Amino acid sequence: MLAGIRNLPPVPFIMVEISKLLDNPRTGAADLGKIISKDQAMVAKILSVANSPLYGLPRRVSTIEFAIVILGFDQIKNIVIAFSMMEAFRTKEDRRWNRRSYWVHSLMVASAAKRIADDLGIRKSGEAFTAGLLHDLGISVIQKYFNDDFQKINNLVEQQQMRFINAEEKILGISHQEIGKYLIEKWNLPSALGEAILYHHQPSLAEEEKKLAAVVHLADYMTQRFQIGGFNWDESIDLDLGVIEILQLGDESYLESLIESYHELFKVNLESLNL
Repeated sequence: MLAGIRNLPPVPFIMVEISKLLDNPRTGAADLGKIISKDQAMVAKILSVANSPLYGLPRRVSTIEFAIVILGFDQIKNIVIAFSMMEAFRTKEDRRWNRRSYWVHSLMVASAAKRIADDLGIRKSGEAFTAGLLHDLGISVIQKYFNDDFQKINNLVEQQQMRFINAEEKILGISHQEIGKYLIEKWNLPSALGEAILYHHQPSLAEEEKKLAAVVHLADYMTQRFQIGGFNWDESIDLDLGVIEILQLGDESYLESLIESYHELFKVNLESLNL
């Protein structure tokens, strides 16, 4: 079904150019900044994220060159990949699709996943941001390329009080997580991202990237728990308690205190996002 979509967007030019630059050991911050600066919307997004409280940088970042120095090449690459994919699969708003709500949710989960990964000492915090931003990309694909099915899914949810994830599988035979993983493979991005996206509702089922899936799951759950940056397709999301063992959090009591410790930060972060 997905392979039959003839007009799936190609890999964006900026991603190709950045990959080429990073393959060259002589590339400096100015070289990378020059490429990214060709897309001022991308520059604005990177600076907005870098300066958000959840991202956790100790000082304000005002230029893309400084952002590259502070964040490092790998972090910048992860951010550009994530934003490029989000933009490539951008959809039109309609009665049942609040594009702004989807963007805010994706940004909140991305920033929170990175912060949680950093706080817990998980090395792949940059990939946590990317996976967080792209975790629901499959939903926008359903809305854009399978809109009739998108409407049927919404009808099922409204008429039978069915969860979105169950309605997706009933109508399409696959979930938005599986679609997201397919897109990661289609664009030849790291398999770790695909697995984290595939299991972001149930990280306990992940085989290789349990930690990455777990931090995205926690961030996703927090948006619903706090009702800050939430998205309607995630309503009634269940917390996978397997994150306790995966992230070595001790017990449910400690997990609860950890979750609550982010509540105020979520509030401040939502106010700071410049969309």
